[in-house]
Amino acid sequence: MTVRSYSRFPSGAEQTVWTRITARDSLARRLDWPLLTSAVTLSLMGTLLVYSATRGRTDLNQGEPEYFLVRHFFNVAIGAGLAALTVWLGHIRLRTAVPVLYALSVLLCLLVLSPLGSTVNGSRSWIQLGGGFAFQPSELVKVGVLLAMATLLAAPLESDGRQRPDGRSVVQALLLAAIPTVLIMLMPDVGQTMVIAAIALGALLASGTGRRWILGLMALGLVGALTVWQIGLLDEYQINRFAAFANPALDPAGVGYNTNQARIAIGSGGLTGQGLFHGSQTTGQFVPEQHTDFIFTVVGEELGFLGAGLVVLLIGVVLWRGCRIAAHAPDVYGTIVAVGIVTWVAFQSFQNMGMALGIMPVTGLPLPFLSYGGSSMFAMWIAVGLLLAIRIRSRSRM
Repeated sequence: MTVRSYSRFPSGAEQTVWTRITARDSLARRLDWPLLTSAVTLSLMGTLLVYSATRGRTDLNQGEPEYFLVRHFFNVAIGAGLAALTVWLGHIRLRTAVPVLYALSVLLCLLVLSPLGSTVNGSRSWIQLGGGFAFQPSELVKVGVLLAMATLLAAPLESDGRQRPDGRSVVQALLLAAIPTVLIMLMPDVGQTMVIAAIALGALLASGTGRRWILGLMALGLVGALTVWQIGLLDEYQINRFAAFANPALDPAGVGYNTNQARIAIGSGGLTGQGLFHGSQTTGQFVPEQHTDFIFTVVGEELGFLGAGLVVLLIGVVLWRGCRIAAHAPDVYGTIVAVGIVTWVAFQSFQNMGMALGIMPVTGLPLPFLSYGGSSMFAMWIAVGLLLAIRIRSRSRM
């Protein structure tokens, strides 16, 4: 009787390939799989949710039920490609290109304010590319501002061994954040301005900036908000949104319509939801902008409390892994970038879900990974690529 012995690994050339893939220092072993899996799952969920919200919208999908489904999946694929490119370049190599990336983001914002820009939903935030495609430069600004601030704040810590950045570096970093912020406010886009402010605050905290600078920045933000209000920079529809948030009973058929319908949709989902593609509010098209700003209402109505909890859990995993990557980053620059991304995703997610639940004002921010929109999807996946690139260079196990 012949006894065959089975090897755990393939032999010959196949064994060499398998060994390289599973080696301790291989790329596959160094990737942050919980982070990557969560981001992919959220993006695929978003594809189905966008399809559910738009398949019956003949006024938007040009008579093709799969119109937004295909485009959203295409955006996810491009985003994943950008993340792979970011990982391949690495956050250190990208650091040398920060001046170019920052200048490009500012230039694109200037183009938006020129005759090349177009207005969508009351905000002049877009550049039309033709063929039904448009680009929102303020999404790229988030990446440019974060990398630029991280570069300036990390420089004195890495060169002089300081515990916190000097005042000159802090001022320069804040000025870099202020330039595109002013341009975005001129569009005006309050939501994106708030996200950039959150990113700047996260970068300052991660760099160890003194408390007086943080408090001063908060005071400056409050003064800036009051100034914008007093000089009338906000459009009337934006003022009405804040008024409806302060008084939910204000004009339920007008300025309060969106949030009222959003709460009805989420509340009707119950524990397990009405079933994917079977939401009555979604099918009846009662919630405006449901495939973009109010995608969370599709989650609540069709997947219920459990589905909404799953979305929150997956976003929580992204934030948790981002914090772990920041804590074990190989350099100060990587720590600041990772913390900036965590504050970005956390604030934007809370703001989007909060406005759907009526606990935050409507600002037009997309829900990361889920909402339809190429610009937002590309920016989020670049952020994932940066986190993965920092993780790969980290030597400690997480």
